[in-house]
Amino acid sequence: MTFKEIILGLLTGTALSVTAQAADIDRVLLISVDGLHALDVARYVEGHPNSALAELSRHGITYSNARTPANSDSFPGLLALVTGGSPITHGLFYDVSYDRTLYDPGNTTCRGKAGNMMVFDESIDKYNSQNVSQNVIDPAKLPRGRNQFGQCVAVYPHNAIRTNTIFEVVKSKGGRTAWADKHPAYDLVNGPSGKGVDDLYTPEITNVNGFDATVSVDCTVANDQLKVAAILKEIGGFTHDGTPVGGAPKLFGMNFQAVSVGQKVSKDNSDGSCGQGTHTGQPGGYTDGSGTPSAVLAFGLQKTDEALGSMIQALKSRGLYESTLFIVGAKHGQSPINPAKVNKPGHFADLVAALPDSGTNPGAQAIAAANACSTGACGFVQDDDIALIWLQDQSQAKAAIDYLNTNAKALFIDEVIGGDELKLKFNDPAQDSRTPDIIVQPVYGTIYTSSTKKNAEHGGFSFGDTNVALIVSNPVLPAVTLKTPVATSQVAPTILRALNIEPEALNSVRVERTAVLPGLWDNHREGHWD
Repeated sequence: MTFKEIILGLLTGTALSVTAQAADIDRVLLISVDGLHALDVARYVEGHPNSALAELSRHGITYSNARTPANSDSFPGLLALVTGGSPITHGLFYDVSYDRTLYDPGNTTCRGKAGNMMVFDESIDKYNSQNVSQNVIDPAKLPRGRNQFGQCVAVYPHNAIRTNTIFEVVKSKGGRTAWADKHPAYDLVNGPSGKGVDDLYTPEITNVNGFDATVSVDCTVANDQLKVAAILKEIGGFTHDGTPVGGAPKLFGMNFQAVSVGQKVSKDNSDGSCGQGTHTGQPGGYTDGSGTPSAVLAFGLQKTDEALGSMIQALKSRGLYESTLFIVGAKHGQSPINPAKVNKPGHFADLVAALPDSGTNPGAQAIAAANACSTGACGFVQDDDIALIWLQDQSQAKAAIDYLNTNAKALFIDEVIGGDELKLKFNDPAQDSRTPDIIVQPVYGTIYTSSTKKNAEHGGFSFGDTNVALIVSNPVLPAVTLKTPVATSQVAPTILRALNIEPEALNSVRVERTAVLPGLWDNHREGHWD
């Protein structure tokens, strides 16, 4: 059944009906505006009725209660959108995490006890002598693991995913695919085949020991514009570098960083390294708990909206707007929104170590051992506005959980997730090499850092981290706001359904039984995919 045939079932039960002639969907444009909350969209559309976001919402469904399904770090956040799953099936909790079966990048024979950090950020790039990324991955910096033939090989980000992606599925059906993102590590979206994206463009935004565009919203906008230019070329029938390919991709998209940076920076361009900065010294983030943006954040929102408008115009000029499903979402939100809530007490393991009995308590010692480990099979502690703990000795998990619960107030902990409670949400860490032994959700507003550069972060389970923007738009759709709780993982099966591909072609959709987004099709008429 085509989109045109089933769109007439739209919004059953909402006292609304479709009066416009339905459109066939030939392609999907997926956009992640990192950090964009549902609240940001509501305020922006209200204050900017002629904006691109307003236009998309005037003929689309706005899901105002959309949330990321698990950790809100960029990796699981993006994987929710493109796999339809959570760490249960895709296996990634953070861009820097841990795997009990991998080895250090320098251990090229995979000898000794397994267990090592899994680093997939800007540090794995290949750099020139001026510390400028070459926008490719350096395999010598990747963790090592044994492949199906027992060989010790470099583990690329796409190798680390345990499930397929929408790009792989669409490509398997003959569709061309494209994606643009902020690090070469977003090779991730290729999926386990390593070949899901025909046109992958990853201009590095953060150069290690070199220029970091994220110090300033202006320089971040400039980096975003590189990817916007790629999208405009792809709409015109070219690859990102201008090679003609005869038409727009079946599935394509990009991420924006300007809003995220505008939310996070304490002071824009604080080190003066952004030569084109026009907001130098100005505070970022929100000015109050109601989501009023600072001038820095407002600029990020404005430039992102203008870029979305350029995509809309390009689609219209090519006669593709009516046949494109335009989705604007977010990998993650940002926390806290209210600046009065910001609390940066220091790194989590340091706080644990400062407790009076930390040197003698077995649980505290287990956390300290994991934190002291830089490489090898000795555990890892990752923190932002969450703390993930992989213990060297998993038998010490209960002692560590008890210790953290006892000292929750001193450690600014809202909830310690471990043991049976953790297994209700994720795989058993005793059986799954990727799952942390303990997850700590701090009190809202707490960021486990002492850095003065950022006043917001993401990665945790708080409302600010997980309640994100989501608009599904096409000219045939009426303007509707649905407050029904949905997960961003529902975007992936919805994309496939719109392209007349069975959603269960995604492994995560089958295993986690992820539904399509509500309000787009009448499931009573179509039947379920159970």
